[in-house]
Amino acid sequence: MKIAIIGASKDRTKYSNKAVRAYKQMDHVVFPVNPHEKEIEGLICYTNVQEIPLEVDLASIYLPPEIGIKLIDDLIKKGIKKVCLNPGSESEELVNKLRIYGMEVILSCSIKAIGLNPSDF
Repeated sequence: MKIAIIGASKDRTKYSNKAVRAYKQMDHVVFPVNPHEKEIEGLICYTNVQEIPLEVDLASIYLPPEIGIKLIDDLIKKGIKKVCLNPGSESEELVNKLRIYGMEVILSCSIKAIGLNPSDF
């Protein structure tokens, strides 16, 4: 699977960094997205999902919902059909808007979704 970790952090204590490492460990193609970083965990970090050179199967969001709402147009333009809203990134408004645009919304920790425990990272 090709996954964009939106809001990825260099801080190894942050769940967004743990997600990068977890998906790498499971041999997924990982695209960290953070406009303030050049690389995270040895991977090129993208300013936004539009810069990612390949199709993306899943966007995992680690940002507050008011920022997530501002990303919807980029997700649509990139053709992303599945979005994981990690704890703290969800809101009723964001979920409803994503669903209006036909996106599958997963309300769960994206690390647990692949059968791993965040505390292992």
